[in-house]
Amino acid sequence: MNQEKQGWKKRLSSLLSFFTNKKTVKSARITYNVVWNLILLLIIVMVIGAGFAGGAAAGYFASLVKDEPIRSYEQMKKDIYNYEETSDLYFDNDVYLGKLRTDLYREEVKLEDVSQYLIDAVVATEDEYFYEHEGVVPKAILRAVFQEVTNSATQTGGSTLTQQLIKNQILTNEVSFERKAKEILLALRLEKFFDKEEILEAYLNVSTFGRNASGNNIAGVQAAAEGIFGTDVKDLSLPQAAFIAGLPQSPFGYTPFSNDKGKLKENLEPGLTRMKTVLSRMYTGGVITKAEYDEAVAYDITQDFLKEAESGNTIDEYPYLTFEIEKRAVDILAYILAEQDGYEKNDLDADENLKGEYLALADRNLRQNGYSVHTTINKDIYEKMQDVTANFDLYGRDKPEEVINPETGEKETIMEPVELGAILIENQTGKIISFVGGRYFDREQINHATTAKRQNGSTMKPLLVYAPAMELGTLQPGSVLPDVEAYLDPSAPGKVWPHNYDRSYSGLTSARYALTRSYNVPAIIAYKNILNQRPTTFLEKMGFTSLSESDHVNPSAAIGSISGVTVEENVNAYGTFANGGKFVDAYMIDKIVDKEGNIVFEHKVEPVDVFSPQTAYLTVDMMRDVINRGTATSLHNRLKFSSDWAGKTGTGHNYYDSWFVATNPNVTFGVWNGYDTQKPLDRNYKGVSYGARNIYLWADLMNAAYDVDPKLVDPEKRFEMPGGIVRRSYCGASGLLPSQACSDAGLVQADYYNAKFVPSKVDDSLASSRYVEIGGKKYFALDSTPSEFIESGGVTIDPSYMESILGHKIKNPAQLIPSRGAWSNILVADSKLAENGRTPAALGISVSDKKISWKAHPDKDIIGYRIYQDGKKVGTFKGDSNLTYNAGYGSFYVTAIDIAGNESAPSNVIKIEEEKPKEPEKPKNPDKPKEDDKPKEPETDETSSNDNSGN
Repeated sequence: MNQEKQGWKKRLSSLLSFFTNKKTVKSARITYNVVWNLILLLIIVMVIGAGFAGGAAAGYFASLVKDEPIRSYEQMKKDIYNYEETSDLYFDNDVYLGKLRTDLYREEVKLEDVSQYLIDAVVATEDEYFYEHEGVVPKAILRAVFQEVTNSATQTGGSTLTQQLIKNQILTNEVSFERKAKEILLALRLEKFFDKEEILEAYLNVSTFGRNASGNNIAGVQAAAEGIFGTDVKDLSLPQAAFIAGLPQSPFGYTPFSNDKGKLKENLEPGLTRMKTVLSRMYTGGVITKAEYDEAVAYDITQDFLKEAESGNTIDEYPYLTFEIEKRAVDILAYILAEQDGYEKNDLDADENLKGEYLALADRNLRQNGYSVHTTINKDIYEKMQDVTANFDLYGRDKPEEVINPETGEKETIMEPVELGAILIENQTGKIISFVGGRYFDREQINHATTAKRQNGSTMKPLLVYAPAMELGTLQPGSVLPDVEAYLDPSAPGKVWPHNYDRSYSGLTSARYALTRSYNVPAIIAYKNILNQRPTTFLEKMGFTSLSESDHVNPSAAIGSISGVTVEENVNAYGTFANGGKFVDAYMIDKIVDKEGNIVFEHKVEPVDVFSPQTAYLTVDMMRDVINRGTATSLHNRLKFSSDWAGKTGTGHNYYDSWFVATNPNVTFGVWNGYDTQKPLDRNYKGVSYGARNIYLWADLMNAAYDVDPKLVDPEKRFEMPGGIVRRSYCGASGLLPSQACSDAGLVQADYYNAKFVPSKVDDSLASSRYVEIGGKKYFALDSTPSEFIESGGVTIDPSYMESILGHKIKNPAQLIPSRGAWSNILVADSKLAENGRTPAALGISVSDKKISWKAHPDKDIIGYRIYQDGKKVGTFKGDSNLTYNAGYGSFYVTAIDIAGNESAPSNVIKIEEEKPKEPEKPKNPDKPKEDDKPKEPETDETSSNDNSGN
């Protein structure tokens, strides 16, 4: 031991002597100075290099973010919380309809309403340093830079939740130095403006989570919880929370549902493996215990997946309704947005480009901002009407239509069905209670109730002819109009136009009866009487928006031959009559509420004065007759309830369209039938006419509404007659006050009038007349016409009155006289039998069994015949029927008499004599008579036989 110590001492002494040696010290001093200088130089170089590197890096970073604006707190708040949230749609009375049609379904949720399991799972998985960092993690940034420089196959980008939020809401998803630099800058800035809870809440609402059980794309943890597990996000279990937290890394790779209507994928392993990864990170992060981890890993999460879910896409169940709500809501929001920018509604309506811009903004606004859109549609009535539409079996045949195949460019023939449009509107409010957009939405996405425009046929008559004419004082229900063949087409003066639907004519008729029977000629005449006062302005007041310039001037508009009108516009206008002459515009969007509960829009009822209450009531009363005794009587066979209905049928050109619109004190309902491309409807199908089929459909749909809400569609009240209406008698020949001649003819009638427009002049169109009758026709007698052939008590129409009606435009004036009732005694100015200017030729007569007969004289002016016996006139025959006379004994002849009183020469004479008695026959070989058998002598003189045969 001592020897070892002695050895260490010698070595230490030797070492010390080396350092104390002068040469050694001098050499060491030189070496130290060199080394120290070298170290100092190296430090200086490193500092200078670092400065240059840092400056270059800082300059490079600055160049990358130079175009990024410095955002304020308000700007960043707006951007971060401006995530798309799906809007909700509602039926009337806040009955939930579904989500607005969108590519991404999202629901906003507050952080306090999120399961703690889910919060812990997201933080542990996506950003374990979330609560420590200030927006970025340096090592994550270095990793991203290294991957970019080395062109690594794996590009992870930023990893913090703050950076992901910036990427999703402000920047793009590209992986580049420029975006990464901006992301860092904005993340740091965001962390200064917002606390961790606000950032986390925004992230949970922004992130996408694949698909739900309906196959819809979803975003936000609330939509994920509901769409995958059918539960609220606050009620998620640990395994459920872990599964959802794992989805954002690869939403469509890990989602359990396919895009095929949400069917479960065959391979669920990727999502299950990812869930276990999340649970592992939660355990290693200390947010769950080992027991919780083991239990969650062992849990079969697939049993919680929704197996079947109703589609959140309202198009599947309510296609027509969904699109209609969207369109109307977008229109409303477009005007609101434009108004916020200082524009007025007229500015947008006058500038298509400007309106298009705001419509696009409104559409995006509606789909992103989580509005609640409340409508007027009654869910139960709407669904019942769709059922009736699907099951009705009297539409008519499908008909072929040639189309171009968009894929091949080739012509092909398809079968086109009869379509329909129907709409039910509440009168006083304008609420659209229900509608039917069509039969087959998938075939052609046209809403036949609100969008498709068709000619409205005779349903136009009350709107454009009778109500305006009554309002302007030119017509009342008792006004008399001619229904005859006439030349009323200004473009074809020599052509008879218009025709009635059945090609028959009724002569002079009241306005009431003309509307009841839907005659076209009276409607055209009444319309032409007011055409210079531009009656189409009444239509515009009642919401018609598609009238062309020609519609304002063409007489054919009176019978519905216009450029087109929607079912909604047509039905909406009829509600004016039920509202006492006030038009209330129909609407479907009741209100729009933003996600903060603020009412963005709420509909206001704004009535427009169109007609007086008297005009409205008289029109309603006339249309009652259409249903009770006119073209819509078949309604009574089908409608299950009775109400005070007033309505009108209509037929489009060539039977392309069939209409029925009717109103009662509560609601107005109308139905249209026709093909999308113009084709005539089957006049008869399964034994039912086209008009009756449409009325049956109207009744079936209304019966469905009655089953849901009888008080709405079948009110106990009736239309109330306003003041200012009186009942007056009028002459059926002219519409004026009855004269004695009118009374004698039996043509006095009565109707209701606006007290302002009752007739004040006594009828002077009729006068007593003498006439002759031949072949059932009556002709005026001449002054020289023998009185024995003249009938008295007839009534004639004054020729000047006839001229005042239509003059030369009437094809056959005789058509003015109806072939019904008391009109049989009325003669028209042209009822004259022309005298041929010559004496009638003699007749030929014959006799058979003492009956003298002859044929009618060939001349057309013969009014009758005289019978002569032995030179004396014994009989007169009027007309040319029953030309037989039972004669006695004597000489007979017949003469013909013409209208001028000229008598023909006698016919051949026929003599009918009394027959002489026959002598008794003598026996050929008589036996000699006995004495007792001899004839006795007569007691008196000879007398003639008592045989009176032949008398």
